[in-house]
Amino acid sequence: MTRPTPWYESAPLHGWLAHRLSVYLERPPVRIDPTVPLVEYGLDSVGALSLCGDIEDDFGLAVDPRLARELPTVTALAGYLTARGAHLDRPEGRPW
Repeated sequence: MTRPTPWYESAPLHGWLAHRLSVYLERPPVRIDPTVPLVEYGLDSVGALSLCGDIEDDFGLAVDPRLARELPTVTALAGYLTARGAHLDRPEGRPW
């Protein structure tokens, strides 16, 4: 029987967010629901600031750390980043 593809593997940007957040939330990506507010998982201001730094480093987009409150879910963050032109091509075999 074939397992369904996890939500975070459906699009590179979702995968990038899931794997970054898994570090800050100390939980595997499969245990992060893209529709649940990240504060419910315990994302604090330090984690939000770190995520914003990662976004700036990897996509060249400066974002305010308050973004995690204004766009509280993975789905909302991915939509915002996509609208701002964030694009991620993950080379085959490269870890997140």
